[in-house]
Amino acid sequence: MAGVESPSPDPRVHARNIKRELHELAGHLRRDVERVEDPRAQALFETTAEVVLGLEKAFGDFDQRNEPAWQD
Repeated sequence: MAGVESPSPDPRVHARNIKRELHELAGHLRRDVERVEDPRAQALFETTAEVVLGLEKAFGDFDQRNEPAWQD
């Protein structure tokens, strides 16, 4: 994953970049579920994709200030 480095001190800029990379990783994992035949590997990749998507949501919530914990 080639991230875009930003010199910005704004943590929301960095959260957006990480969110994008997590989304890409989840997509990669889901594609690999279709590529491998080992059911254990498929379960591992699918479970990992679900966890990564949860992290992606958390980063999005932080950026959008959707949760009380992220509000000023």
